[in-house]
Amino acid sequence: MLPQDEFEEIINDESKRIENDILWDDDEDHSPAVEFRAEIISDAGYPLFVKGSYNPLTEKLTYALIHRGVGRIYALDLGQDHRNPDGQRVGEKHKHRWDENVKDKAAYVPADITAPATEPVNVWQQFCTEARIAHNGEMKSPPPTQLDLFF
Repeated sequence: MLPQDEFEEIINDESKRIENDILWDDDEDHSPAVEFRAEIISDAGYPLFVKGSYNPLTEKLTYALIHRGVGRIYALDLGQDHRNPDGQRVGEKHKHRWDENVKDKAAYVPADITAPATEPVNVWQQFCTEARIAHNGEMKSPPPTQLDLFF
């Protein structure tokens, strides 16, 4: 379990950074989605990495901050509805933020993400700004899908 104060310390730590380029790879499940995983370095040495997934056919995009000891502690989802534990529905654009009472199950609609799912690089820059992650590299655009090559 991750205490709330420790989560707040992690998310507010401005030393979090990624020190390499991010390249998208084919989804290991052979879906039309592409994905990446990048290690996060911090002065405190938090056991963190970030995962991304993008499906251009369904226009679904996810960036998730993962704590190796707990799982997902912070995430952004675009293109998929979510229902909170209390039954409230949130839209297709929502963020998950760790809460020690419900873990990562509750979501809210963020005002700081303005780029659409079809612009994963722009969304990534907005996500990193809000999550206080410095990306000292470049995120490459996702490769075209096989269907894109026909049109």
